[in-house]
Amino acid sequence: MDGDVATIGVLVYDGVQSLDVTGPMDVFAVANARAGGRAPVYAPCTIGRDARPVRTEGHVTIVPDTTLVDAPPLDTLVIPGGAGSRVVNGDVALLDWIRTCAAGARRVVSVCTGLYILAATGLVDGRRVTTHWAHAADVQARHPQLRVEADHLFLHDGRFHTSGGLTAGLDLALSLVEDDHGAAVALAVARELVMYMKRPGNQAQFSAPLDAQTRGSGRLRTLVDWLVDHLASPSAWR
Repeated sequence: MDGDVATIGVLVYDGVQSLDVTGPMDVFAVANARAGGRAPVYAPCTIGRDARPVRTEGHVTIVPDTTLVDAPPLDTLVIPGGAGSRVVNGDVALLDWIRTCAAGARRVVSVCTGLYILAATGLVDGRRVTTHWAHAADVQARHPQLRVEADHLFLHDGRFHTSGGLTAGLDLALSLVEDDHGAAVALAVARELVMYMKRPGNQAQFSAPLDAQTRGSGRLRTLVDWLVDHLASPSAWR
């Protein structure tokens, strides 16, 4: 992308997971300051079914920037997850709007259980997709035409992009920034957001260090913490 401002529309609805909304939006906002020019490269906005404020799963109130009727043409549509996704995935008017919007968008993204909504549109039938590991089997059972792969942080299949749970949405957003503006910009954004690392999409949703911390004794957890902190320090291994 050279010189164009990409409008990123993030759908919001009652019961949406706030991190699924704000995480990707923060990635794109920070990328505006790290992409090398003074002009923004992304224009993120929230889109509600109407103008009424929505209440997130974490009890945060979001006032949509625009509505389904008034939303501008989008470069990228982001469909976040949350408990409410299993309610609005039956909203026929919303699903029709997503189909229409997707027809003109360069990219369509679902974060976490936003896949319940995206799957209901039929747009990803036959495609490789992922979602939060705890919901993967349920999504697959409801939509057997999908190829749900729960062992990925995120997946790209054509212009459709899906992520695992919650913080995996940050990783997916970073990968989109990298596609648009290169690895250096994506790494600069990750540093700005103090992310532990920029993770690849084929990494499992279960963190090996976290699993070791969960299963181990207090002494083992201390050892795991020390190993993670000192892997890059040659002097620690002398």
